[in-house]
Amino acid sequence: MGRITEDLIRRNAEHNDCVIFSLEELSLHQQEIERLEHIDKWCRDLKILYLQNNLIGKIENVSKLKKLEYLNLALNNIERIENLEASLQIHFSTSEYPSLQDVTDFGLTRPKHGHLGPCFFGCEWLTKLDLTVNFIGELSSVKTLTHNIHLKELFLMGNPCADFEGYRQFVVVTLQQLKWLDGKEIERSERIQALQNYAAVEQQVREQEKAYCLRRAKEKEEAQRKLEEENKSEDKKKSSPGFDGRWYTDIHTACSSAMENQDHLQVPETQEQHNTKTSDEIEDDLAFWNKPSLFTPESRLETLRHVEKQRKAQDKLSEKKKNVKPPRKLITEDGKALNVNEAKYMDTSLIEVDVQPTYVRVMVKGKPFQLALSTEVQPDSSSAKRSQTTGHLLICMPKVGEIITGCQRTPMTVKTTSDSNKKQTNSSRPRIERLEVDPSKHSCPDVSTIVQEKRHKPKKMESQPQVEPSEEDPDFDDNPEVPPLI
Repeated sequence: MGRITEDLIRRNAEHNDCVIFSLEELSLHQQEIERLEHIDKWCRDLKILYLQNNLIGKIENVSKLKKLEYLNLALNNIERIENLEASLQIHFSTSEYPSLQDVTDFGLTRPKHGHLGPCFFGCEWLTKLDLTVNFIGELSSVKTLTHNIHLKELFLMGNPCADFEGYRQFVVVTLQQLKWLDGKEIERSERIQALQNYAAVEQQVREQEKAYCLRRAKEKEEAQRKLEEENKSEDKKKSSPGFDGRWYTDIHTACSSAMENQDHLQVPETQEQHNTKTSDEIEDDLAFWNKPSLFTPESRLETLRHVEKQRKAQDKLSEKKKNVKPPRKLITEDGKALNVNEAKYMDTSLIEVDVQPTYVRVMVKGKPFQLALSTEVQPDSSSAKRSQTTGHLLICMPKVGEIITGCQRTPMTVKTTSDSNKKQTNSSRPRIERLEVDPSKHSCPDVSTIVQEKRHKPKKMESQPQVEPSEEDPDFDDNPEVPPLI
């Protein structure tokens, strides 16, 4: 069953940055809330409050919400309208009414301090109230809303009182400030007609209300009796005898006697008991949903308990079916290390490094990161460091048969006497350096041949000699009138 908590309100106040003291609108529908509490202390500035489709049985702890304009309590277990009235208190000045008798003549309380004027308390700004589909049978409880002068809309459809004869006329006359009832506008002619027949309607409503209250008392007794019977039956199941029908204080004795009588039927019987239990649960579930029941607050609570019981049973079943992950296999049966990577987040305080000759293992928060090595290393000479800037983990593992000098590794090999002699003779000879002439052995590329530029020689503009036509040219025509070219 749900309860109104500060965490629940904050989770539903995301539109107000999860700040609850200045919250003006709050929605807590479908939360299985059984009691209305804490809201009037934590959310004083509420204007709109949604509480529909819960299990609230009483309107309470909302009288301090002075700014509340819209309250939705549809689909709950409310049986009467209460704790929403706006009370009016008028304080007079002590100078105008010095005697206590003058004040008490008006039926008021004498103020301790000076003139304060009229004051309203409760949900004085309540404009809309939705009580659709509840269990309100005391129709006369609407009189508590008489002083809520700003109340314009009221919804009571789906309640037992809405089936009373004269229900609408009674509400229209009782709440003169109403403009809409059950989504239908109240016209002036309707109000006048209701006022004319109010005496007879009021008497009729009171008789129906009395009959309903007697019927509800019987329903409550019947529901209480059924609840006690269910509790007894559950206690019987829990305290049932052993599987062979007898009581035992020693479980070993019980097991031995059962094995002697039914040794050959042990496994089939267990399976049959499991199947019978499952079928019994299915039959009980079908019987519950097919059983006719009255529409009462008790039946709603019973349905919710049944659904919650099924949910818990399903959760237990899913937990049993959940397969537990087997432990990660790091080394095979033949002693070969496997490559494993389960570690994701690396925290220095949670890192454990284990260097072995054939593998290295890093445990991060209990999750392994393991690498198999191709060659053997020296665990005693290995080191692990982590960078303070990048966070990288550096593991240095020297190979077996190598000496680490600075950043260069010099392999150590087993040398025979003849090899050492050769080395001494070679070291005694002067080393001759030879010049490499072969261009294919150049370690560096020839930069000069990377880009070949074609050099274009500039063409000189030479004047071509003019060829004078000779007399031997067949096309030559000597004209004496034309002067010669110089």
